[in-house]
Amino acid sequence: MEHRGNPRSRRPASLRAGPSGAAGGGRSRRWRRAGLCAAGAAAALAVAMVALDRLYPLPPINSDGAAVVVAAGGAPLRTYPSRDGVWRYPVTPERVSPRYLDTLLTYEDRWFYWHPGVNPVSLARAGWQWLANRRIVSGGSTLTMQVARLIDPQLAGRPSRTLGAKLRQAWRAVQLEMHYSKDEILSLYLTHAPMGGIVEGVEMGARMWLGKSPADLSAAEAALLTALPQAPSRLRPDRHPEAARAARDKVLDRMAELGRASPAEVADAKIENVVAPPLRARWMAPLAAQRLLQDAAAGRAGGRPGLVRSTLDADTQSAVERMLLDRVDGLPPKVSMAVLVMDNDSLEVKAYAGSADFSDASRYAYVDMVRAVRSPGSTLKPFLYAQALDQGLIHSESLLIDAPLSFGGYAPGNFQAAFSGPVSVAQALQRSLNVPAVDLLDRVGPASFASVMLAGGVRLRLPAGASPNLSLILGGAGATLEELVGAYRALARGGISGRPRLRPGDPRIESRMMSAGAAWIVRDILEGGGHPDRPFYESGSPGRRLAWKTGTSFGFRDAWAVGVTDRWTIGVWVGRPDGTPNPGFFGANVAAPLLQDIVAALPEGPQRARARPETVQAVVTCWPLGYRLGSVPSGRCPEQRAAWALNDTVPPSFPGYADASRGPLRLAGLADGSVLRPVPGRRQVAVDVQAEGAAGEVWWMLDGRVVDRRQADHPFNLVLGRDGRYTLTVMDGQGRHDSVVFEIAGVTPR
Repeated sequence: MEHRGNPRSRRPASLRAGPSGAAGGGRSRRWRRAGLCAAGAAAALAVAMVALDRLYPLPPINSDGAAVVVAAGGAPLRTYPSRDGVWRYPVTPERVSPRYLDTLLTYEDRWFYWHPGVNPVSLARAGWQWLANRRIVSGGSTLTMQVARLIDPQLAGRPSRTLGAKLRQAWRAVQLEMHYSKDEILSLYLTHAPMGGIVEGVEMGARMWLGKSPADLSAAEAALLTALPQAPSRLRPDRHPEAARAARDKVLDRMAELGRASPAEVADAKIENVVAPPLRARWMAPLAAQRLLQDAAAGRAGGRPGLVRSTLDADTQSAVERMLLDRVDGLPPKVSMAVLVMDNDSLEVKAYAGSADFSDASRYAYVDMVRAVRSPGSTLKPFLYAQALDQGLIHSESLLIDAPLSFGGYAPGNFQAAFSGPVSVAQALQRSLNVPAVDLLDRVGPASFASVMLAGGVRLRLPAGASPNLSLILGGAGATLEELVGAYRALARGGISGRPRLRPGDPRIESRMMSAGAAWIVRDILEGGGHPDRPFYESGSPGRRLAWKTGTSFGFRDAWAVGVTDRWTIGVWVGRPDGTPNPGFFGANVAAPLLQDIVAALPEGPQRARARPETVQAVVTCWPLGYRLGSVPSGRCPEQRAAWALNDTVPPSFPGYADASRGPLRLAGLADGSVLRPVPGRRQVAVDVQAEGAAGEVWWMLDGRVVDRRQADHPFNLVLGRDGRYTLTVMDGQGRHDSVVFEIAGVTPR
């Protein structure tokens, strides 16, 4: 039989509870209904807000064309105004002084991080003041509402204290809170807050009015920048310093009232004067900035970005620009200068001056000579000697001949229009002698040399249809200052060149240009002469030891100096951008002094131990034969010289160079084209001449007639008593000869 039990036991508990249970159940139902109503209202409000947000979206927030290019530390290099002429610098709270943020939020919006865009308490207070005074006393605006007014074009031109404007401003503030985080909203204020004139944002305000970064503000400066947006035109510190000071002091007093600053701190802050320079653009590295902005905008759908970062160091850049301005007045008209400074480790460019004075249009200031293709003169010679070392053709004391030579019809001369005869590799490179360099290039091969330079980042530009030739080593092909600086870095970093990096995000591009041993030997030659047995001597700090090379292009059009220290590679160019010659301007007397001054001004950096590569050996050679001591076939060693050898390779001198009877013959003592005049009171001209590179008997001929015959090591005293043009020739028994044409003037009475 089924047991059904008491029917009341099956009732809901709420029904079994009696009268008190029924009352409790009623309250519960009412609370549920209230909760449901509240949830429904909230959901309806949320739906309405989303709908309104879609119907009336926030205006696009962008820089409106404003852009700023900054140095590595954030200092502005060049500012580009927006379409309406405003200077603006995007900035985040992390880059601003905590003192300023505390002052701003304390004075403007203490509840910024707690309210949803509008502060009901502030709005209620503002409404009560409006009812009581029949006018708006305070606006009740939050910082978010102020941002809304700054970004909404319809609010920008309307009175901010009308009811309609307040409602729109409040709605925009709520929208901002829906779409952005608190720090993003604060960043918008820091970027767009009006600071007087065409200056917007705390970064530009601090830079323009205070000459410093907003990260380094004093209490008084923080208060001034907090007050400026209240009335930016009436409080401009350059035009109304007293009004600006009063507004600043009001902010300071408020900080004391709220306990955010002590009375003593406020009193100290009020002592500071309000002094601001006239508003004007302050540019550094203008050509570098223009290049950076163009590169950043290229291929960017939204146009140019608002902020472009560079690797430049503001202090280094400023020092270089001051040096250029100090020298520019001493240059002839239309002559410009360019400088590039690169960190050897990071490849970052720390100073970039494309012209001497960007404000002087007469010097073609708008032409960026860092990137201009010019004749490099003799600046490529170190790379040729390094390649010859790597190919085992030479050591540092190998014999080269500096004498008139012809290479298939190409007969180079020296810058000084004279020749030095037998010289070592170290001497030829240090003195930048042309004939030995062309001789080496002829042996290495112009095409091979050009390919090595290309691998190192130097693209040698030749005339249309031309192929690499012997003129390359004397500046017969174009290159840029930027390329040369990247290539010279190889001398300080084991033979590895690097492309200079102007932006932090630029890729690191390096390439092997020469062996580490060849780089070490060439650097030692350029730095100290390349003699292993030289006395130990260092001028100045080891970190500032400079290995440098100058260059002068044909016709004095370009003067160069490029050098490396442990930390830096520096390039200097001087000349006219239009290519007009500058007689008397060459690398050693124009560019090299500037290079030395720049090196002295650069920070030295940490000391680096410079170890000689294992592939480099100090050896004793027999000059001029080139052999290692003890390995001369004849056993005869005319002169012992210490030399650097690469990979223990000690090649003998080139065939014919060590044998005077097989080398070139040179007439010394009288230059071709000379005009000789007698000593006052004399009626004749006497000059001693000698045959160099000859052995045995030589014949001296004047205008084709033999006038003397003697041993080659005995000078010939030529005496002439008549004005006129003469040709003097010396010839040895093998038929080798050399001639000069000269003129006698002032001997024959008129």
